[in-house]
Amino acid sequence: MTDVFVRVAVDQPMPVLFDYRYGLPDVPVVGMLVQVPFGRREVVGLICEIADTSDVPASKLRGVTAVCGACPPLSETWIALAGFAADYYQRGLGEVALPAMPQALRDAARWERLFAVEPRYRMLAEGRAQLPEALPARAIALRRLADALAQEPSLALSDARALHPKASATFDDWLARGWIEETVTADVAGLESLMPALPTGTAPLPVLTDEQRDAVDAISGAQGFAPFLLHGVTGSGKTEVYLHALAALLAARPDAQALVLVPEINLTPQFEAAFRARFAALADGAIVTMHSGLAEGERARNWLAAHTGGARIVLGTRLAILASMPKLAIIVVDEEHDPAYKQQEGLRYSARDLAIYRAKQLDVPVVLGSATPSLETWWQAEQGRYTRLTLARRAVAEAALPSVRLIDLEEERRRGRASVEGLAGPLIAALKSRVERGEQSLVFLNRRGYAPILSCDACGWVAGCPRCSAYAVLHKPERALRCHHCGWESRIPKSCPECGNIDIAPMGRGTQRVEETLASVVPGARVLRIDADSTRRKGSAQALFSDVHAGEVDILVGTQMIAKGHDFRRVTLVGVLNADTALFSHDFRASERLFAQLTQVSGRAGRAGLPGEVMIQTRYPRHALYQALSRQDYVGFANSTLAERRDARLPPFVYQAMLRAEGRTLDAALAFLKQAAAAFAPLPGADRVTVYDAVPLTIVKVFNVHRAQLLLESASRAALQASLRAWQPELRALKGVLRWNVEVDPLDV
Repeated sequence: MTDVFVRVAVDQPMPVLFDYRYGLPDVPVVGMLVQVPFGRREVVGLICEIADTSDVPASKLRGVTAVCGACPPLSETWIALAGFAADYYQRGLGEVALPAMPQALRDAARWERLFAVEPRYRMLAEGRAQLPEALPARAIALRRLADALAQEPSLALSDARALHPKASATFDDWLARGWIEETVTADVAGLESLMPALPTGTAPLPVLTDEQRDAVDAISGAQGFAPFLLHGVTGSGKTEVYLHALAALLAARPDAQALVLVPEINLTPQFEAAFRARFAALADGAIVTMHSGLAEGERARNWLAAHTGGARIVLGTRLAILASMPKLAIIVVDEEHDPAYKQQEGLRYSARDLAIYRAKQLDVPVVLGSATPSLETWWQAEQGRYTRLTLARRAVAEAALPSVRLIDLEEERRRGRASVEGLAGPLIAALKSRVERGEQSLVFLNRRGYAPILSCDACGWVAGCPRCSAYAVLHKPERALRCHHCGWESRIPKSCPECGNIDIAPMGRGTQRVEETLASVVPGARVLRIDADSTRRKGSAQALFSDVHAGEVDILVGTQMIAKGHDFRRVTLVGVLNADTALFSHDFRASERLFAQLTQVSGRAGRAGLPGEVMIQTRYPRHALYQALSRQDYVGFANSTLAERRDARLPPFVYQAMLRAEGRTLDAALAFLKQAAAAFAPLPGADRVTVYDAVPLTIVKVFNVHRAQLLLESASRAALQASLRAWQPELRALKGVLRWNVEVDPLDV
């Protein structure tokens, strides 16, 4: 018999496949999950190649231990997608492919349980005739079990045990008497049986505006790869366009699958509710979600439903872009500009960019929706590479865009109009009037906690984190100082630890302090705060948002969690605090993010026909960004900012990569980066890449680890990629730091 060898990808930081001898009875197939020995451990890997020979000496060649035969193999198309991501983002194939799967599939010890066959039981005619009379009158649990069998087509053993603790032994007795019969079906294997029928009773579709209809027609009529930018103002009905486009697809193609990405977990419930209501005729399991907030078992079931074609619509955050969907026919990326689509740990991929590549790979349409597209996407549309679909008006005819008013804080001060704890007089008056009229208001401050600084006026002491080069944030309700970078926490000191002064005071404002202030300056108002602190418990965010939608809140205070995607029907006023800090950031993308953030939060006002108003407190009302925002002029802002980027040779006109190093000391991290720069210089194509000096990160130390970075830039993406690929072996040979990573297309510079 000829030996068979398989080349397996494992989740290790090495860009190679590992050879194993395959001697199991099952025929090996590319895409199979296998258990293999790796060092002293047994790990799960993915078969990527099958060969008749191996260059590994026979004495060192080890064998495949087990195969996950119950899981259908991953397609070669999916493996090619993972291969592209690995190559582009400078990682090993196993570092992409394995983490893209649910944890249950990456643990061979759980395969048997995950794919366990569960017996089901069905009552026979003899049982219907004899069983009721054979049961004792007081055997309540037995009668409950018999009634369930009589009412259901079949009953799973797990469900039966919930009705009667000794259901298994009872069923054995009833089987012997000929009253029931046993069938065996897989819990998740063979999920092709979940393939739903075509939607025949979907809810009536709302009447579309002309702009929405044109957009739906363009998307539905697309042939092959067709990238669309759906540029719609807030409240213009982009979600309705998605729903209509997917309805047309599912009606035309019975087996098609659709992938819809949202930037944050908190937006998933409302999207899921809208999709389930619209596609109510689809079978159970035809609409699934994928995000990190799911329990492991649920995520595994949803992933397998998508992998086997049972799930028709997959809603998910960025991790869903790598879900296996063999019949994927359209991809939608909502709020495509959102930085949350860029993974910041491990494989630092952009889900939006991978969505575009995957659509091109599969030759299907991809829709990028946003009121404030990223400048990279806007530039592609300007060049004609993406088709721009515009929704310039709100979908509800009587719902106009809110007016924007800039409150000049310097002018307020000159006129002697004192603010109250950071809230200007005009904003307080507007909040009171909304409460009197029974309308809702939203106050946005992208800073959680009570105050960002606790200090002593006598000696200048400032509370800092002992493990990070950052201030400790004051959290008054919890009576704690907390570091938002490493999680360090301490009780609030009663006096200054440096000089003993008891008159230490908070400086600045966070959402907790604004919540406290609003309760005093707007008496009787029902104030609710939504931020990462108030939504720590699972399901708490959804419960709080439900209170807002139900009208049980007068003033909502929050961070970026409340700024996007939510359809607050009764909000007519939005107040924005402390936006100016972003104007002075060293990051060249700061103004783009601020404009998008303010546009999104402004869009929460006036969505149901009542006039909306946005009040932005600023010391720089004449700044070009605020002026463009007050005119609702994204196009003007985008084009002027692109002109600045072109002159400064910044993305999207150049391509960037970042090498970051973490060491026990800052000198160690910087020394590593200097060695890395020296090793880069002689590489082929290095003359087409600019390498900047190594510098510390803004927050230099986090959890006692010092961090520094090295920026690389080139006008040629191909030259940058080739140089990075050649650089990897040189970097692995260097020593002296705890960790290093290369990030392609970094968002934070």
